[in-house]
Amino acid sequence: MNQIATHSNIKFHLTVPEQVVLLKSRGMTIADDAVAEATLVRLGYYRLSGYFYPLRKTQPRGKLGRQDEFQVGTSLELVECLYEFDRELRLLVLDAVERIEVAVRSDIAHRLGQRHRLAHEVHSELDSKFCNQVNPRTGQTAYEDWAERLNAVLRRAQKEDFVKHHSAHYGGRMPIWVVTEVWDFGLLSKFFAGMRYKDQSYIARKYGLNEAKYLVSWLRAVNFVRNVSAHHSRLWNRNIIERPGFPPSQPHHYLHHLTGNDQAQTRVYGTLCVIKSMLDRIAPQYGWTPRLIDLCARFPVSDLVDLQAAGFPGDWREMNFWK
Repeated sequence: MNQIATHSNIKFHLTVPEQVVLLKSRGMTIADDAVAEATLVRLGYYRLSGYFYPLRKTQPRGKLGRQDEFQVGTSLELVECLYEFDRELRLLVLDAVERIEVAVRSDIAHRLGQRHRLAHEVHSELDSKFCNQVNPRTGQTAYEDWAERLNAVLRRAQKEDFVKHHSAHYGGRMPIWVVTEVWDFGLLSKFFAGMRYKDQSYIARKYGLNEAKYLVSWLRAVNFVRNVSAHHSRLWNRNIIERPGFPPSQPHHYLHHLTGNDQAQTRVYGTLCVIKSMLDRIAPQYGWTPRLIDLCARFPVSDLVDLQAAGFPGDWREMNFWK
């Protein structure tokens, strides 16, 4: 029998003034109740609760999580500053991802299109494991899963002129340099992972990587932070599930400081390094790095939170990579 949640185990609804009272009772400093209420109406208590978390008191040794009470010095103003920093960081990430997405689409189209116009439909042009190994959980190959997602995207894009043109004149089939235009970053990263090793390696070398597996992991990591950012979710101190991998030695890229640094790799800093490294190859004069540095210089000043929670090493601004 399905367990249905009852009113007894679901949190009670609180009015906005009651939310202010609750925050105060837990030790948050609120200078003006009316301003606090306006902030909670505009952003929502639950959305802000993710920014409350690192400001809550830690549990006694041996217990997981955080207490409900806030650390001394916590204010709603600090929470809002954290939120605004994170919002600007997400916008900066999305701006960079657009350029990376377009560039890698083009890389794939040029590499495979010169061999076969419909390379994305021809299994012999792709990795055999991607095309033939059945996932026992889904009953399909990774390629079949990918193709289903592509078809769903194409159905949503039927009003696009180039899609209508190919539907009317070519039965809906598109050469790879056309179909890449409808790919989102998820389709892009999954397709790249399913390409033949020699094709992956050819493109990876463009980004200064001698092993294709690192670019596979980079695209997955960028896709993860892209999705977090596009859904307006908290990014700055989030655990990055799709962590990027780094070669053990990359002195010409100055990425060696990330090797073995779990905090950097599992937080957004590692993926920001990936984004910077790729943009340095794609659009070196774009100016994305100075904008990131400027944003980080405006991180809220507080003894309670710092950029190290986002994986930034304490001396990151002194590194050649960021100069």
